[in-house]
Amino acid sequence: MAPRLDTAAPTRAVAYLRVSTERQAAEGVSLDAQRSKVELYAELYGLDLVAVEVDAGVSAKTLDRPALDRARAMLAAGEADALVVVKLDRLTRSVADLGAMIDACNREGWALLSVSEQIDTRTAAGRLVLNVLGSVSQWEREAIGERTAAALAHKAANGERVGAVPIGKALADDGVHLVPDPAEARAVALISELRADGLSIRKISAELNARGVPARGKRWHPTTVVRLLKRAA
Repeated sequence: MAPRLDTAAPTRAVAYLRVSTERQAAEGVSLDAQRSKVELYAELYGLDLVAVEVDAGVSAKTLDRPALDRARAMLAAGEADALVVVKLDRLTRSVADLGAMIDACNREGWALLSVSEQIDTRTAAGRLVLNVLGSVSQWEREAIGERTAAALAHKAANGERVGAVPIGKALADDGVHLVPDPAEARAVALISELRADGLSIRKISAELNARGVPARGKRWHPTTVVRLLKRAA
C-alpha cells in the first residue's frame, strides 16, 4: 500500500465538480455553488487548490468523463495529493464505481475529501469511513453476482435460454424456452463425421453449402464450423 500523506505538510488538492443536465450547466447555479463550497473548504483546512476540473452536463453512469480523467491523471502523476468533491454523488452514484475509486485512492496513496459527508482520508476516522464504504461496495458486487448466478441456474433448470442458444437447440415460440432443433443436430453430426474423414474446415463449409444443409446464417463459413465444433466438444 502507498504511504499515507503527511497531514502536517501542505496538501495539493484538485477539486472535481459535476452537474448532470445541460440546463444546470448553462445556468451555472449548481456549479457555482459547488465551486464556492470547495474553495471555502480549501481555505478552512489549508488546502492548496491547484486545479478545479468540471464536467458540465455529464451523467455519473460511468467514471469515463473528461474532467474526472484529468483529475485522476494529476493524482496518479503526483501532481496533486487529494481529490475534493462537494458530495460523493458528484463523483459517482454507482456502488461499484465508488469501490473502484476507493481502490485507486488506497493503491496510489492520494486522499479523498468530501465536503458534505466530512470524509477526509488523511485521518484515521476518514479512512475508516471510506473502508466501510469500500466493504459495502464489495459486498454489493458479490451479492449481485450470487443473485445473478442463482437466477441463471434457475432459468437453465427450467429449460430457459441462458446466453447463446446451445448446439442442437432452438428458441421456442415464446422466445424464452429451448426446444430441440433436429436439423442443427444433424448438421453437427455431419460436421463431426466430415472432420473425422480428414476434411479441412474450409472444405467442410463448402460441402455443407453444396449439400444445402440449413445454417443459422445464409451460408456456412469456416468460422461458423470452428465455433460449432468447439461448442459441441
